[in-house]
Amino acid sequence: MSSELTGKEVSSCNLQDCLNLQNLGFINMYSSDFGRLCCGKIQAVISRGNVIRIKLDNGLNLLLAPEFGGKILYHTQKSALPSRFHLKVCFKDDSALTITLTGMGIIKALTDEELLCSYVYKRDFSQTPSPMDDEEFCFERFSKELASKNVNVKSVLVGKTAVIAGLGNSAFQDIIYRAGIHPKRKASELNETDKHALYDAIKSVVQQRIKLGGKIQFSDLYGKQGGYIPAMGPNMKDKACTTCGTEVEKLSLGGGQIHYCPKCQQ
Repeated sequence: MSSELTGKEVSSCNLQDCLNLQNLGFINMYSSDFGRLCCGKIQAVISRGNVIRIKLDNGLNLLLAPEFGGKILYHTQKSALPSRFHLKVCFKDDSALTITLTGMGIIKALTDEELLCSYVYKRDFSQTPSPMDDEEFCFERFSKELASKNVNVKSVLVGKTAVIAGLGNSAFQDIIYRAGIHPKRKASELNETDKHALYDAIKSVVQQRIKLGGKIQFSDLYGKQGGYIPAMGPNMKDKACTTCGTEVEKLSLGGGQIHYCPKCQQ
């Protein structure tokens, strides 16, 4: 997005089929808020965790966070625009960006001041380490954080109390399976071997997802489907563990369903 959008000037914005999302607070309540983006030129596109900030030179920002499903697509002058979307941003060179939410998420036009009041922005653009940053996400710091948390490991990796930014329930299932850790284990009870396995699994899953263009359920900016298939998660429902052959089980934890192998994950 940074490569394609930086320097482009917004000519128009169009919202459609988004009343329910507006009522839920996922999109600005007033459609006119997006009109403020017009004539602004994109200075930068910055991402952290699950949030993308498109910063314009007129003090406005387009904040995107399709956390539970969505499509962000770039269209060149010659390409046909989709008939369905929630927001279409047209640029003066006749290219466009369309954003569609298929689940919970955020599409908001915000001033720099309003941005500081956004929960998802404050959550991900914070001092919480990102697993994509080797300097921020070091094992020593991660180990200390785990030792100080007397709660299950999911609470430490996902949600409001997470010690790293950007991991969701899907990634969590994949990570603890690779690390061989039971979902109900308490973070403070993990030994050094467990901590190293968990740290390495986080790095591996994030890096592989990026390398393969994301999970197969999603597509990139040009509509190309991702190639990453999780080792554990909803895709393993009613299947056997690929490592030991034990039937995969499911439990409810922290507001979500967790799939795991009862033999490999202790």
